[in-house]
Amino acid sequence: MKTKGILGAVLVAWCCAAGAAEMKPNVVFILSDDLAQGDLGCYGQKLIETPAIDRMAAEGMRFTQAYCGTSVCAPSRTSLMTGLHSGHAPVRGNWEIAPGEGQYPLPAATVTVAEVLRTAGYRTACMGKWGMGMFESEGSPLKQGMERFFGYNCQRHAHSYFPTHLYDDARRIDLPGNDGKGVGKTYAQDLIQESVLKWVREVKEQPFFLFYAVTLPHGRHEINDLGIYRDKPWTKEQKSYAAQVSRLDRDVGQLLGLLKELGIEDRTLVMLAGDNGSSFAPQSPIGSLFKQAANGLRGYKRGLYEGALRQAAVARWPGTVPAGKVNNEPWAFWDFLPTAAELAGAAIPAECRTDGVSLVSMLKGGAAPKRDRFYWELHEGTPIQAVRFGDWKAVKNGPKRAIELYDLASDPGESRDVAAGHPEEVAKAAELLQTSRTANEDWPLEGPAERRRKK
Repeated sequence: MKTKGILGAVLVAWCCAAGAAEMKPNVVFILSDDLAQGDLGCYGQKLIETPAIDRMAAEGMRFTQAYCGTSVCAPSRTSLMTGLHSGHAPVRGNWEIAPGEGQYPLPAATVTVAEVLRTAGYRTACMGKWGMGMFESEGSPLKQGMERFFGYNCQRHAHSYFPTHLYDDARRIDLPGNDGKGVGKTYAQDLIQESVLKWVREVKEQPFFLFYAVTLPHGRHEINDLGIYRDKPWTKEQKSYAAQVSRLDRDVGQLLGLLKELGIEDRTLVMLAGDNGSSFAPQSPIGSLFKQAANGLRGYKRGLYEGALRQAAVARWPGTVPAGKVNNEPWAFWDFLPTAAELAGAAIPAECRTDGVSLVSMLKGGAAPKRDRFYWELHEGTPIQAVRFGDWKAVKNGPKRAIELYDLASDPGESRDVAAGHPEEVAKAAELLQTSRTANEDWPLEGPAERRRKK
């Protein structure tokens, strides 16, 4: 009887644990490379069709002040994966490894969202583009918590939509008929989307985290089918860009459809965002035709004004995230790690410093979390900084440049620098710009570091 009692208790405990695991929500983060607010119908786009993402917004929550990690690829992704803003993150600019493939890698000690979720029993995958360390480095996705990878690693390589090869985990797979220089036989996004849908089917019975890092609509603007835009009176680049955005939309729709087909959409949080704000100046061919550039805000990629930092962002979780809600509260990429950890019931390791706060309450329709600042820096040539505290936004376009100050409540377009009339706020901004970062010899504020190739 005693043995049976022990076995029964073990069985009950196992069943309870299994039930708890089944109740854990899946987490999907779709990160589109260069998607901007103004590209999507739900943000006002009139010429590019995005029915799936528009429906996702109608069935979920759309954000007007969602901030990227910073306004270029690698550091923005690093912020999303590590929960650190760009004053603390190990990657603070695009640092290309040459010769060969790859970028400045995440250090071995880095704690990522994927690693945190794996401690809670989650299956994990990155599909699309990684860009935070090649496979032989400590920054490899397979060494940073991802048990499955398919796509591009090097972001230079990812500029081609008809590349000579992709990676299946760390194994290179060649794509005959592609030369990586123009349109070829195999469109990489076809293979990446197939891998996403296949993997989700494989892990549907377990909680999973999918980092779907789509390369669309980043340049080069190549696509294998212009679709409904083929006969538009536009340039080839304009047609291709519109087709890329609509292709992204189609693939998002397929993924959402699969979640419904598998009966798991009600326990799956899907978040979608761009990795920076607008990539185009208002007077550029794409910016001018689609009126996409910055969606009325100042600045674009590689700057730190609002048009470069606010990006398209939508969250959908049927029955949990309120449908049709437009959320005007600010949040940032570094909030994703604590959010995912809370949803998974995972403990964040003591050694993992995070700048973020959990958004779970806000996603469920509650209040936004309180915080004292948002901070950014970027190292693309001359280092630049920005900080938001309350509705005040300060921008410093170089170590020797004066601090600009804007009141986002009355001037979201940052058209009036009011620094001269607000010395106390400028002094506070100066303090925050100094105290919000840790010194890093590879990312000095006084100028570009000597770019040594990392071994």
